[in-house]
Amino acid sequence: MLNYDIRSVSLGHEKIRCECFFVKYDKRGFIRLNFISSVKNLNKGERILWISSLAVIIVAFTVFGGGSVLSLIVSLIGATALIFVGKGDPIGQLFTIIFAVIYSLVSLKFRYYGEMITYAGMSLPSAFVAMVIWLKNPYSAHEVKVSTMTGKKWAVLAILTIVVTTLFYFILSALNTANILFSTLSVATSFFASMLTIFRSPYYAVAYSFNDVVLIVLWVLATIENPAYFCMVICFVIFLISDTYGFINWQRLRKKQAEK
Repeated sequence: MLNYDIRSVSLGHEKIRCECFFVKYDKRGFIRLNFISSVKNLNKGERILWISSLAVIIVAFTVFGGGSVLSLIVSLIGATALIFVGKGDPIGQLFTIIFAVIYSLVSLKFRYYGEMITYAGMSLPSAFVAMVIWLKNPYSAHEVKVSTMTGKKWAVLAILTIVVTTLFYFILSALNTANILFSTLSVATSFFASMLTIFRSPYYAVAYSFNDVVLIVLWVLATIENPAYFCMVICFVIFLISDTYGFINWQRLRKKQAEK
């Protein structure tokens, strides 16, 4: 296993040269995220899933209209992030950070304050923490070491989810958030999933799948008011498919890593 210094992730570090994003080991043991290398690491099925996901989103945006260019961009970035997260590649967390920023802006525009606060105040920092932890726990250059959840971790996570969800419910109520029931459910499932990515558990994908279903409902409601948002519905249907694959693949990764 190669060793490295996590400090080299800083873009200001004199020993790093930003080549096309993140993850590549050099001979000194430093890490550099490299998008091209990560793409080459995808197998044929993953490339087909990724390209077809992007194609469906672009077609949906073109045919139905996406309301704004931001809606299209966030959908494409989100679909890309899930492919690499499902692969166990830390670069997926970098795309998740970018997705969280832009998705927050889209949610703000439609007054989905729950989504905005969830992604800007929770998913974004969680993705950053997860990226750092994944980089510190590599199985290989493009694969994180899968971890196992203990009973204590599940209990703590459940308690934290209840506390955070309750707190957010009152915040969202004060902000007169649209569709507050589904917005609150989105907070709960998103927080649960985000923490599981930090714990490097395959079950992050199950939690995100539930979150995808909630968001599909939210954006269907938005589409009823404005058909231009149908693109976001397609986006989260694609996310649901990708998260399902992510869970299957992480189970495979866990089995492979346990055998070696």
